[in-house]
Formats: sequence, C-alpha cells, structure tokens
Amino acid sequence: MRALPAEAFIVRELRRGLAPTLYYHSLAHTLDVAQAAQTLAAAEGVTDAETLTLLRTAALYHDAGFLHTYEGHEARGCEIVRGTLPEFGYSPGQVEKICALIIATQYPQEPRCHLAQILCDADLDYLGRPDFVPISTSLFRELTARQLIASEHAWFQLQERFLTGHQYWTATALALRAAPKQARLAHIRARLAAWPSPATA
Repeated sequence: MRALPAEAFIVRELRRGLAPTLYYHSLAHTLDVAQAAQTLAAAEGVTDAETLTLLRTAALYHDAGFLHTYEGHEARGCEIVRGTLPEFGYSPGQVEKICALIIATQYPQEPRCHLAQILCDADLDYLGRPDFVPISTSLFRELTARQLIASEHAWFQLQERFLTGHQYWTATALALRAAPKQARLAHIRARLAAWPSPATA
C-alpha cells in the first residue's frame, strides 16, 4: 500500500479538475476533512497504522466523485477508488473498506462502524466551528451557481432543516461541536422568525 503517492495523485486531480464554482466542495474542503479526521481519530484513540492510513485515504477521496458529477458523487467516487487504488498496492479488502467509508458520508449519514463515524463527523466538522459562517456562505454560493437554491430565505430554511436533522456520532465531536452547532441553529431560527413577510418586505 503506497499511500503517499495515492494521496498525491488525488490531490493533484482535485486541484486541476474540480469546477471553479465548487466553492464549498473544493480541494480546501477535502484537505480540511482529512485534517479533521486525523484529529478526531487521535482523540478517539485510534492508533493502528493501517486503519489510520485507510481513514486518511478515504478522507482525501471522499469527494473525488465531484470531478465527474454533482448528484451521486459518493458512488462515482467509489468508482474512482476502485479504478485507482489497486495501482498503488491497495488490496481489494482495503479498497472496499475505503468505499464503505465514503458511502457513509452520503446524507443522511449512516455510519456503520467507528471509523465511518469519524469520517462523517470530520466531513461536517465545520457545523460546530467558529468558521461556520464563511464555510456555509461558500456552500450558498455553490448552490446558487447551480440554481439549486432560490433565495436567501430559502437558504436559511435549508440550513435550519439540515442542522435540525444532523447529528454528530463520536464522543469527541459531541463534546466539542454539538453545543456550538445548536447555538448556530438557534441563531438561524431566530433570523427566520424575524424574516419580513412578503407583504411587509
């Protein structure tokens, strides 16, 4: 398993191949998720070298499907994993573990093992972080560019639904991110409650 060349390959592909209007699902997001996964894994007591390598590989490949499609990018990412990682010495079993981790990040998240819980929490780590506003704004820009969101009001409604339905899975993320995320949700609900009605706007 030659992890470093495999990582360098996908980072290079993402840097040159992602659409410039992927303001949120950018290379910066992928690198952020990889770092968050590493931090969470350490806090969760994951020490096995192979396990940590598989987690990092999954983090770096988890949004690779965006190179080819917007909808169903997780499944497309798994196709990339299956077509690429064997060339870097990953075994069939390791490839399928990585694919299972990637599929777990599909929303609504359904992580079926501890490692999947870590990757899912890393993927949405920003929901409970101080940089929530600039990161969420980048997602608003991305959805607007694809005409997937109609207005700022619709955006806040979407955020309210998403934050309400989301949960953190690991003890570490629950301790660090759940309370700030709930405070953000309360702020969004307050903004929606105060939103001018069309008749008075």
